[in-house]
Amino acid sequence: MVYPFAMQAAMQKPRESRIVSVEQAGVRLDHFLGTWITGFSRVRLQGFVKGGHILINGAPSRPSHLLRTGDLVEVVIPEASTPAPAPAQDIPLDILHESAEFLVLNKPAGLVVHPGAGNADGTVVNAILHHCAGIRVVGGEDRPGIVHRLDKETSGCLLIAKTESAHRHLSAEFAERHVEKTYLALVEGVLRMPHGTIDAPIGRHAVHRQKMAVVDRGRNSITKYRLLASSEGKSMVECRPHTGRTHQIRVHLKHLGHPVVGDPLYGRRGSHSRHFLHAWKIAFRDPSTGKPVTFTAPVPADFPAWAIEAAGKQKL
Repeated sequence: MVYPFAMQAAMQKPRESRIVSVEQAGVRLDHFLGTWITGFSRVRLQGFVKGGHILINGAPSRPSHLLRTGDLVEVVIPEASTPAPAPAQDIPLDILHESAEFLVLNKPAGLVVHPGAGNADGTVVNAILHHCAGIRVVGGEDRPGIVHRLDKETSGCLLIAKTESAHRHLSAEFAERHVEKTYLALVEGVLRMPHGTIDAPIGRHAVHRQKMAVVDRGRNSITKYRLLASSEGKSMVECRPHTGRTHQIRVHLKHLGHPVVGDPLYGRRGSHSRHFLHAWKIAFRDPSTGKPVTFTAPVPADFPAWAIEAAGKQKL
């Protein structure tokens, strides 16, 4: 069940409850919640417990609490609140292209796309609200102009709609898989095969709920890859995702045995400050003309020189 924690409740703090069965005895509370309340990471569920929204026999508890047979587990829905609109902030933007309909940004690693838990401001959304104030009403106030996203540590091409009609067009382009995205990934090890297709379903990790994984009953996920160069025990790989699952490239490369360098979730951080994944190119139909357009973001300088050189030799 997907539990609507942010729903507007007609009642004051309504509750849902379950009784712990014999088979579920001895299970941690946060693990139990993960099998009941889907759509949230384990960290989010732990936050609900720590916030007092999960009760055991009428009392608050801890995420690590071991359940006993007959325990009454209650979920208390927090009262709905309306978040304040994101403020406009003068944050520098690297604009690859701008028209009356859309923007293509070169997002730096470390910049979050939209406000959320732990990132109330200082995001791409705050920056584009300053750059073009009229975008606030495009696509909804919570994520104005946003038609797709990149992870915080992923750099590269980010497409922003500036008008409502462009937002509808570009959202449809993504939904219908007409947008072609090409990424560059610096990965651990030297690939044995120079190219291939990773066709492996992806779903939520069974234990670590903040992670995704290749699973038997996950959503269909396909990534094509091509080796560009190898050096120093690492490889520069071009990746073309044909589906858009959460963390898809990072999960698929780990499944291949070559996790992205610096990825603490699916590999190891090491001495790096970020994972080395770059949204290199994006191609779609222009919302004004309907003609195909392609944009490219330069490979960031924190990639190794040999990897940047290998990318530069490719036909753009």
